[in-house]
Amino acid sequence: MSPWTVAILGLLPPLALAAALTWRGTPGQRFAAYQLVTTLGVAILVLLTFATDQASVTDLALTLVLLNLPGTLLMAVFLERWI
Repeated sequence: MSPWTVAILGLLPPLALAAALTWRGTPGQRFAAYQLVTTLGVAILVLLTFATDQASVTDLALTLVLLNLPGTLLMAVFLERWI
């Protein structure tokens, strides 16, 4: 088992907790958990690039980073209007 795989496994419990908090909690907690999930997702995808020696996984991480801003803005508008 490589150190990259150990690092990925170490990031999975916080990812699961943040994903669970995205479904439950106050709107402010949901918003913060959404940000944490995307940040951990990017970190896991970058570590997966090093663990598997496939540079194409970096494209997925870059795409997630680029889609994070519009997703955050849409969630903020939703929280402000309907909740």
